[in-house]
Formats: sequence, C-alpha cells, structure tokens
Amino acid sequence: MTALRPERDSGTAGDQGSSYGQPYGDSGAFGDGWYEESGSGESGDEYRPPLADDETVALRVPQPPARRTPAGTASASAGDGPVGGGRAARRKAAKRRHGRRGAPRGPSVEAEAEGTAKAPLSRVEARRQARARKPGAAVIASRAIGEIFITTGVLMLLFVTYQLWWTNVRAHAQANQAASDLQDDWANGKRNPGAFEPGQGFALLHIPKLDVVVPIAEGISSKKVLDRGMVGHYAEDGLKTAMPDAKAGNFGLAGHRNTHGEPFRYINKLEPGDPIVVETQDKYFVYKMASILPVTSPSNVSVLDPVPKQSGFKGPGRYITLTTCTPEFTSKYRMIVWGKMVEERPRSKGKPDALVS
Repeated sequence: MTALRPERDSGTAGDQGSSYGQPYGDSGAFGDGWYEESGSGESGDEYRPPLADDETVALRVPQPPARRTPAGTASASAGDGPVGGGRAARRKAAKRRHGRRGAPRGPSVEAEAEGTAKAPLSRVEARRQARARKPGAAVIASRAIGEIFITTGVLMLLFVTYQLWWTNVRAHAQANQAASDLQDDWANGKRNPGAFEPGQGFALLHIPKLDVVVPIAEGISSKKVLDRGMVGHYAEDGLKTAMPDAKAGNFGLAGHRNTHGEPFRYINKLEPGDPIVVETQDKYFVYKMASILPVTSPSNVSVLDPVPKQSGFKGPGRYITLTTCTPEFTSKYRMIVWGKMVEERPRSKGKPDALVS
C-alpha cells in the first residue's frame, strides 16, 4: 500500500530528503510537497507537488504604501496617483479630496463647490445690483400707508380707552367730591334753597334700584355739569323747568348714558312704581316711576312741559323727567323716563322708606 508521509527532515546535504542543496519540504524551493514511497521497496521516491490555490498560483503586484498628505492624513486609495506641482499643488489636491476639515467629498460636491465660485463683479455691475436692491416707489408708498394705518389704529384705541374708561374714572371722582362738598355745606348751614348759579350743585338724586347717588347741578352745560359726572337741571330760557319744591310743575333732569360717569345708563330698567328720590338741604322729595318713552327726537321738547305729552299724565301735578341719549354710545335719539311725586318729607323726620330699605 502506498502511504503519504511528510517530507523528511534532514540537516545535511547527504540525506535523501534534500534536493539541489535544499531540504525536501523547504518552502523556499518548491513549496510544501510530499514524497510518495514506492511499495516495491525501491529506493527512489516520487515527488508530488502541493495543491494549487489562489494564494500560490500567480504572482501579485505589491500594494503601494500609504502616502502622507500635507495635512498629515494618510491616503490608502490605489486610484490616487502622485500629485505633482510642488507643495501648493499637493495642498489644493488634498483640499479637493478631503474638504476644509478633512471630510471626504464626492465628485458632485467638488463640482458644485467649484461651480459656486464667481468672478468678482465690476464696479458698474455692483452699482447696478445695489440699485436693484433698493425698494421702489411703490414699496415705499405701501410702507408709508401701512405706518399711517397703524398710527391711526393706535390713536383710535387710545381715544376709545379715554372715552370709555378714563372719563368715567375722572367723572366719578369729581361727582363724589361735589356730593361731599354739598353735604358739608348743608351740615354747616352755608347753602339755602333758592336761585343757583349755573354749574352749582344744590341737591342729590337717588335711584335705589340702580344704586345711583349723584349730585344735581344747575344747568345742562356739558363742560360745567354733565361731563363732570353730575346730572343737570333744565334751567335755560326756553327749557326752564320747575324746582322740586314747586306746588306744580315738571322737574326736568339730563344726564349721560355712556361715558363721563354715565349716571343714567340703566334708567331703561326702571319699572312703574320704582322710587326716585331728590334730596335737598331740608327735604326729601319721593317720586314713583310712572312711564317711559324709549325713543324720541332730540328736538321733542314737549316732554318737559308742565304736563308732559306722551307721559300719560292727565292734568297738572308734581312730576319729574329724566332724559338721556339712546341707543347706547350714540346721541341720535333721546330716552325719557317720567315719575310722579308721592311724598315730600322734611329731613327732620329722617330718611324716607325708599332710602331706608
């Protein structure tokens, strides 16, 4: 039987395990192989070459060593050839391959970067582009109009705030001060019933249902009376009405429904029988609400007649008339509320039931 055996080890040239001065089995001569021993006892051995594989059947071109770029980074790409042109050329080539911070970039990125580079503009072209960037007349006009609208809106907002809020704050303060001064004068005996100067306070109006207590002043001047949060007594020529202590007549009053204290804002909520009290230095005059005229013309002065038309009163009596603007926040029409006196009570007897309850 033929058997395989490893090549014989021999340290001398006379051993049969050597050939051409090389030991059999030395990979430096023929590679790793075997000698097959003859079964017939002959002294000659037959050589068998090693099995061929991919690592031994062909010569190989050695891989080029890694190059060092000027930036200090190694380049192991086999496709990168040597870069000539000196240090500056090698530096530019390295930047194209690796970017500003060493990050590799593809060909499309490099082409895009090279395509974005523009030649410097001439002076004429630079001036032309600068003029093109300046806004045109239409843009400037639209901006100016926008600023005007914004300024107008802010001013309107401030005006509305002033009318609806600040005028009430100021009028309430002025009316409260006038009422306090009037009561102090009554306590000190400085003011007696009689004729009063325009703008002079002489009584207090109480509307318990509406929680209203407001001074009554002579005249219906906006500046001297109404805008100061008070109600005014119709005393001008042509609109002169009676005083509360008159034996017969119509005591006419005017007041704001909105802004400047708005004492008559909710008189539309009064119902027949609700008390309306006028307090003077020495008496209380108690009226009961009788009727209301929701809308009428500002020129309808007949509502102030001694016997007011449309009030429902049939003959002479002691009446009160409250007038104000309507609808709210406008002065297009007037609203009228009438009342009839039911009690005249001296202050020495105390407050009437309408003010106590």
